Amino acid sequence: MATESTKWKITDFPDQTGRTAVVTGANSGLGIATVDALARAGARVILAVRDVKRGEAAAANVLGAKGSLEVRRLDLADLASVREFAAGWKGDLDLLINNAGVMNVPESRTKDGFETQFGTNHLGHFALTNLLLPHVTDRVVTVASAAHRWSGASIYFDNLNLTGQYAPMVAYGQSKLANLLFTLELQRRLTEAGSPVRALAAHPGYAATNLQSHDANFVRRLLMRLTNRLIAQDSQSGALPTLYAAVQDLPGTSYVGPDGRGESRGGPTLVGRSQAASDPVSARRLWTASEELTNTTFPSLPRATAPTRA
Repeated sequence: MATESTKWKITDFPDQTGRTAVVTGANSGLGIATVDALARAGARVILAVRDVKRGEAAAANVLGAKGSLEVRRLDLADLASVREFAAGWKGDLDLLINNAGVMNVPESRTKDGFETQFGTNHLGHFALTNLLLPHVTDRVVTVASAAHRWSGASIYFDNLNLTGQYAPMVAYGQSKLANLLFTLELQRRLTEAGSPVRALAAHPGYAATNLQSHDANFVRRLLMRLTNRLIAQDSQSGALPTLYAAVQDLPGTSYVGPDGRGESRGGPTLVGRSQAASDPVSARRLWTASEELTNTTFPSLPRATAPTRA
C-alpha cells in the first residue's frame, strides 16, 4: 500500500550539474522522459539504445538541456553488446538507470538463447550492472512494474526460459519480479562490501508508452490502445517515480511508485512490494543463476571511507 503522497513534482528536481547518468532504453517513452529531465537539470546523460539513429533522433528533440547528451549502442538482448558497452566506459558514473524493457511479446529468444523478456528485462541489466558497478558512485535504479504482483508471478527456477509453458504475461511477470529480487540482493551485496552505492527500484504505474504496442495478443493491443487514451498517464508523469528514486535521499532497496489508487497514477511515493519480491532466499538463488547464465559476477568494490574528524 502506498504511503502518504510526497507531492513531489518535476519542478522539485534538484540541479544535476556535474553528474553523469546512463539511461537504458532511452530513445522513447519513459526513457526519453527520464533523459529529458536529467539533461535539463544539468547532467551529462548517455542514451544507451539498441538503434543509434533512433537514439540520436530522440536526443535531438531534447530542447533546453543544460547538460550534455551522448548516444551509445547497447542491445540488452545480446550479452556481447552489453560487454562492449561496459568495456568502453571510462571514468565515474553517478547514476545507472536500468529502464529498457519489452512487454508481453510473442515467444522468442535473445541472441544468447534466453527467453526474450527475462533475457532483456533482467539478465541484460544484471550483466550491465555488474560490469559497470566499479564505476558507479551513487546509485542504480531499476524500473520494475506492478506486474510483479500478477497472479501466479513467480521465478520458474527449473525452467527460466519457460520452454513448453510460455505465456507472454507469465514471462513478463517473471521478468519484473526478477527486477525487484535483483535490487534486493544487489543492495545486500553492496552493504556487505561496505559500498556507499545504493540499489533502488521504481515503477511508473500505468503510463502510455510504446511498450504496450508490442503485445502478443491482438485484442490486448486494442484494449491497451484505448486505455492509453482514456486512463494512462503520459510518459513524463510515468517517469517521475524513476526520477524520484534517482535523486532523493532514500535508503537502499526503496521502491517508488505513483501514490494514486492502485498505484496506477499520481505523484511518486514509497510503495510496497509483494511477499515474493521480498524473499531474500529467492533473491540469492536468482543472483546465482543469473551469474551462471551471464558469466558475470559481483565485482570487488572499494569500501566507503569514514569522514576525517577535525
